[in-house]
Amino acid sequence: GDNPVTVSSIAKQVGIKEYEKYIDCRELKSYEDIQRAVEKYKIFGRVSPEQKRQIIKALKELGLKVAMTGDGVNDILAMKEADCSISVGSGSDAARKASQVVLLDSDFGTMRNIVYEGRKNINNITRSASLFTYKNIFSLLLSVYSIIFAMQYPLQPNQVSLGSAFTIGIPGFLLTFEENQKKQQNGNFIKRVFMNSLPAAITSFIAIVFLVKLSVLFNVNREEIATACSYLFFTGGFLILYKIIKPINKYRIGVISLCILGIILTINIIPGFFAIREISTRATILVILCAIAEFFVIRWISLILNKIEKNIKFK
Repeated sequence: GDNPVTVSSIAKQVGIKEYEKYIDCRELKSYEDIQRAVEKYKIFGRVSPEQKRQIIKALKELGLKVAMTGDGVNDILAMKEADCSISVGSGSDAARKASQVVLLDSDFGTMRNIVYEGRKNINNITRSASLFTYKNIFSLLLSVYSIIFAMQYPLQPNQVSLGSAFTIGIPGFLLTFEENQKKQQNGNFIKRVFMNSLPAAITSFIAIVFLVKLSVLFNVNREEIATACSYLFFTGGFLILYKIIKPINKYRIGVISLCILGIILTINIIPGFFAIREISTRATILVILCAIAEFFVIRWISLILNKIEKNIKFK
């Protein structure tokens, strides 16, 4: 509502970029004028309550997420239009009721902690969801294949439980304690989760089916097949875990190292409880070859999906 020259001067003092791009909104006579103005200017002065709402609407049409702060009734229309509305505790009752966030101490410095906490929750939920989705997609593909081609399901429930504990449950729990302030990019949460989990799920499914088919040629018995397949399932789980925790830091290295050590100790201390049995040299060679192939195929599928995503964004 203030003079745009005054607002520009204050913006310069607080370090806002392109502070010199300002306009008096009394010059804007239509919504089309506002649409053009939001692409050209950064500072707006002498803005009416209705123009505040229209500015936010125009910004949202550009694909942006918009937050609105206010303390009076003149801000209510814009606050309702915004993706996130913020008012101060000293503001009017109407503004506080219309807002999604109320700063009780009227200190906007608190917003940084609110944003950081939101980023932490979203990042951690995305990682955990990717891990759980990997197991669900993998199990679905393997179940459907087993039904269609009359193949005995190669994994036993306790083997799946062991892999889920050390590649999904425990790391997902430990990673929630990590501070994660990575800025969110515009995009669909579901799409990001599937982009993370699909390559590993598809690759683990193909590797296990391939291993089962080769076991006939190498004369590997069913008990060995179950254990060999569980090792491939564990490998796929750790590969996706490594993928979603990058870039690596000391805490993340500690989490993945702890999980690898835990599954190794469990297999060696109580193998019978999780139906893990010794396998022959032939089965061991098959597991190693399939695990190596699994690593490269996951990388290839990830690169293909990333390329498709970039092409879609470009179009």
